[in-house]
Amino acid sequence: METKNIVLVGVGGQGTILAAKLLTTGLMAAGYDVKMSEIHGMSQRGGSVSSLVRYGDDVQSPVIEIGSADIVVAFEKMEGLRSLEYLKPTGKMIVNDTEIFPLSVIIGATTYPENILDEIKSKVNLRVMAATKMAEELGNPKVMNVILLGSIIKSMGLTDIDWEAIIAENVKPQFKELNVKALQAGMDAV
Repeated sequence: METKNIVLVGVGGQGTILAAKLLTTGLMAAGYDVKMSEIHGMSQRGGSVSSLVRYGDDVQSPVIEIGSADIVVAFEKMEGLRSLEYLKPTGKMIVNDTEIFPLSVIIGATTYPENILDEIKSKVNLRVMAATKMAEELGNPKVMNVILLGSIIKSMGLTDIDWEAIIAENVKPQFKELNVKALQAGMDAV
């Protein structure tokens, strides 16, 4: 199997890295060779966070080169715009329809760009998801990351992996059922 490249981007505190770790764990359980790398840019203070996941028969490096991602999943709109260059021409982008203003916008030094989704849509194959709203409807906004994980699983054709078992092994027992529902909601939304 040819190596597949997945980029997850978001803002500190959105669960981007946890989603990538769950994805990596599931892929390894399914027998793939997997490499993952993370970049934390002031993630504790709401800065950019990205996780790169590569899987296949024989993955040599965790690095995803510009223009080679099969899918980019953005947990926040501006992070999606910033990550466009990773996507290959035939790739897909999923963007959570939510805005988190960086410090520069909060203090008035810059403005948050308008029409981000229109700009992204003009350049790539885009699916917009209201994952934050969906998570709130499930009763906990923190499962937004698992909803987006579900969208990756469905988009990449990875539904045959026992994701419920992966969730059970990696989240506290009291949150298992909620996370399984979130995962299914994300798969159903694609």
